[in-house]
Formats: sequence, C-alpha cells, structure tokens
Amino acid sequence: MIVAGIDIGSKNIQVVVLEDGTVAARVSVASGFEQEESARKGIEEAAAAAGVTPADIEYIVATGVGRKAVAFTQHQVTEVAADAKGAFALNPAARTVIDVGADEARAIRIDATGKVIDFAVNEKCAAGAGAFVEAMSRALEVSLRRFGEISLESTESIPMNAQCTVFAESEVVSLIHSNTAQKDIAKAVHDAMAGRVSAMARRAGLENEVVIGGGVAHNVGFVRALKDTLGVGDLHVLPEPEYTGAFGAALIAAQKVAEGVPALNPQA
Repeated sequence: MIVAGIDIGSKNIQVVVLEDGTVAARVSVASGFEQEESARKGIEEAAAAAGVTPADIEYIVATGVGRKAVAFTQHQVTEVAADAKGAFALNPAARTVIDVGADEARAIRIDATGKVIDFAVNEKCAAGAGAFVEAMSRALEVSLRRFGEISLESTESIPMNAQCTVFAESEVVSLIHSNTAQKDIAKAVHDAMAGRVSAMARRAGLENEVVIGGGVAHNVGFVRALKDTLGVGDLHVLPEPEYTGAFGAALIAAQKVAEGVPALNPQA
C-alpha cells in the first residue's frame, strides 16, 4: 500500500510518502503563487524519491492552510488532526503537541490514545510564528540559524513590548542603535515569541509530555526560550519536525485505505 500526506503551508509544502506503513520519502517544495501546481510538483518529487510514480499512490490526504486549494487529493483534514496523528505516532507519550510554522502556531492536548481533547491556535499575527523570527534576523543581518545559536549565549532578559512584527522590527532597530549586543536582542526576540506560544499552549491545557513540531523546532534559541517559559522539565523536538503534519496526514491516508473509506474527491 502506497499513500501520501501533503501539508500545504503558506511558505512551504511538505510531502510524506508511506509504503506499507514505512516512510519511503520526505520532500519539501516552496508553495509559490500557484499552490496546486506546487503541490503536484511536491507529489511528483516525493514519488520519484520513493521510487514510484504518482499514479502508484493510492490515496492522498491534504492538510495545512492551503488544503482546500488542491483538487487532486482524496481527503482533507485539519492541521490539528494531522499534527495530533503524526506527533502521537512519533512519540506515544506525548500529551501536549506544539507546532510552530512560518505563519501559524497551534497547541493540541491529546489523551493516552492520541485523541484530541482540546486545542488553541495563535492569533492571526506572525509574532507568534516563524515569520517573526525571520524578520528579526534580517533586521539584525544574521542568518536564521546563527540568530538561534547566538541567543543561547545571552543571559540578559530584555522585554519586548511590541505585539506586531512591524513594530517589533522598529524596536529591534532601536536596540541596535543603543548598542545592545546581538545575542541579547536575539534572546529578547525568542523570549517574546515564546511568551505568545506559551500562553496559547496554556489555553489548550498543558500536560507532560510536551513535544514540538513544525519548522521552527529547528531553532535552538526558540526551543530553549519556550522550554523556560513553559516551565516544563523537558521539551521534546519531534524527528523531522517540519514533516509532522504531512506524516500525520499520510497515516490518516493509510487508515482510510485500510478501512475502505471512499475518496471525497476524485484524483484529477
């Protein structure tokens, strides 16, 4: 059985292909302006990486903010459902799942069977997601990876009052002009973002074990800031965190095939 999950985000599209329950390929492509075209490209590249053709894929489940823009998939699920499914499969001990992507963040509380109990999403503002950190790293003129690393060197706590990326960037520029060290600015940015994500997680209900997925989970500075803000013993980064949603969608696709659930949409 060959199935796929596709997570269509505003910036990137992740595809996971499963063959008989085992990951056969993971591929990421840029979303672009034509999301359906980009999604097809992602499926084609993932199929090639798995050594199959797109026609060999029996069932495709889409998730992500752009899932409704793609007509060729057989089923669609919410980001919450896909994240919960993927995270629980990767870490069955997980009870709180946090996913932080480029433009959205969400927290999901699940039970011992992986069922969603409650969830919360960030406000429609990039200050609680990866785009915020990217904008701040550009203002500081350092790479995103370096931005995360240097924040670990800081022991200062500088409050950032701005709750919007545009105003926060002005605040960062002011800190630069006052000769504040780069590492301290980087930590302040991560602390501010962690504060927003932590508040969201508490709305969903915080329970151990806490895991994090999404592309921002690669940012070591943010992960540390979030761990400290949450006050948890540990914050477990899921393997290949940016593919959590796509992996969950692929697992749901496999489940649909096993249960004989018909496709909601014909493959185009």
